[in-house]
Amino acid sequence: MRTRLVVGTGSIARAVTDALCDRPGRLLVAGPDEETNRLCESGAAEWLPVDPTDPAALGKIDAPVETVVVAGATPVGNLAMARHARQAFPSAFLLAYTGTDGHHDDNEQRHSARVGLQSVADRVVDPGDVLGSYLQDRVETGGLSVHKLREVIANVDGTLAVVMHDNPDPDAIASAIALVRIAERMGCPAEACYYGSINHQQNRAFVNLLDIDLTALETDADLSAFGGFALVDHARPGVNDGLPEDTAVDIVIDHHPPRGPVRAAFTDLRSDVGATSTLLVEYIRRLDIDISETVATALLFGIRVDTNEFTREVSAADFEAGAFLLQAADLGVLERIEDPSMSSDTFETIADAIHNRSRHGSVLLSGVGEIRDRDTLAQAADRLLAMEDVTTTLVYGIQSGTIYISARSRGTDLDLGETLRAAFGQIGSAGGHADMAGAQLDLGVMEAISDDTDLAAIVEEIVTDRFLDALEIFPSQLPPESYGIETELPGNATPTTPRPEADHGDDSGEDTANRYLVGDDESSTEEEPGAGRDTDSGT
Repeated sequence: MRTRLVVGTGSIARAVTDALCDRPGRLLVAGPDEETNRLCESGAAEWLPVDPTDPAALGKIDAPVETVVVAGATPVGNLAMARHARQAFPSAFLLAYTGTDGHHDDNEQRHSARVGLQSVADRVVDPGDVLGSYLQDRVETGGLSVHKLREVIANVDGTLAVVMHDNPDPDAIASAIALVRIAERMGCPAEACYYGSINHQQNRAFVNLLDIDLTALETDADLSAFGGFALVDHARPGVNDGLPEDTAVDIVIDHHPPRGPVRAAFTDLRSDVGATSTLLVEYIRRLDIDISETVATALLFGIRVDTNEFTREVSAADFEAGAFLLQAADLGVLERIEDPSMSSDTFETIADAIHNRSRHGSVLLSGVGEIRDRDTLAQAADRLLAMEDVTTTLVYGIQSGTIYISARSRGTDLDLGETLRAAFGQIGSAGGHADMAGAQLDLGVMEAISDDTDLAAIVEEIVTDRFLDALEIFPSQLPPESYGIETELPGNATPTTPRPEADHGDDSGEDTANRYLVGDDESSTEEEPGAGRDTDSGT
């Protein structure tokens, strides 16, 4: 059992004692008077009536002290107690507070005491340094943005619609309900809204078990009821959401790098974090908003999903947000969310993906034909990635006149988001993360093909050829056996063997970007980061 010792009196000593009372282990508070005894009124700490400024007093404490906190009021007094504590407990971790109430000491004495503490203690906390760092962090890196967010929310006349991307994933859902909480705390009514559906069984469990209140919008919904619009986990109206492209947006908060101009009264676009939920945690903390168990659990799950359990594109901010949320989240509910039942549609899609797979070196592709639930593609791509010697998977299917594509990779420097944008960006929308991404292609005129076999063959040719051609743009990211002998490779790369199962025939000389233009609109489609992802499966 860990034993901690606090020495000193005053407000800092009380604050430290209160904070440590909730920690497991034994807590001792040393002091000679009733003021010290009052620090132990809750009964969670033991009062030791000894004078810590007496060189011999601390040595009489019969306990295996592992941590000592020196928290007196003055620098000179803290230095004396720190030296005695170090002598009494030489192997303990010693944390010393420099103190501020030094009006009885001259400046030279205070400076000397601080220098002395640094030589004795393992860690020194100087209130001036802490305050300076705090103010710099709040003003220079976040304070102005918090002020601006307050201002924008205050100017919303009516209900704020917090809109997620289509078929939202946990990160988008969690970010939306967090922003709703922030807006409501500021006196602005808000609703978390989305277009599409929530089909992934894990995401349905997420919404149902946490009893999250969401508003499903139809494509022809009357938006005049809303006084303002905020976008979370995507950045442009009309791109991967059902809003009109000319919608005036008040707030945008997203962790994907923008692929086009972002226009809003307030924008926070930071791609150096792993989840949009992390950004919302920061605002909740800066605004000192009490976080409910539901919101904390949702945000923690959103971060865990988008960072793949803190292993993908993760930052220090993601870890800090996760640690903060652990204090309030319901971990029991999280366990139930992470292990939901699997639908029959998911099993069928996985089975079809396994049966229809074709392999190109370490790359595995599979078309599953017509699907009822687009989110099953992501789960099939995940399952295929478990096959031996496979580093990249791509699974595609057709639903309601659209080809949906889901891709996964592991153990490679391939950036799937960029690869799918290169392959399908000019004929549809695509994007995502480095190791998980998705795309959507409109069937267009091909939808008129009545023979399912012919349609499947055409779709397979489009998806397979364009994806493999895009992989060849980055030769260091594709195994040598996957290169075609006639492929024009950049730099000094040299293919070694023909690409298996990828014979382009007479099409090999055509321009890759224009070989297959499907749909009625042949103009380039620039996709917002997050669009074309595997909808509510987290990309």
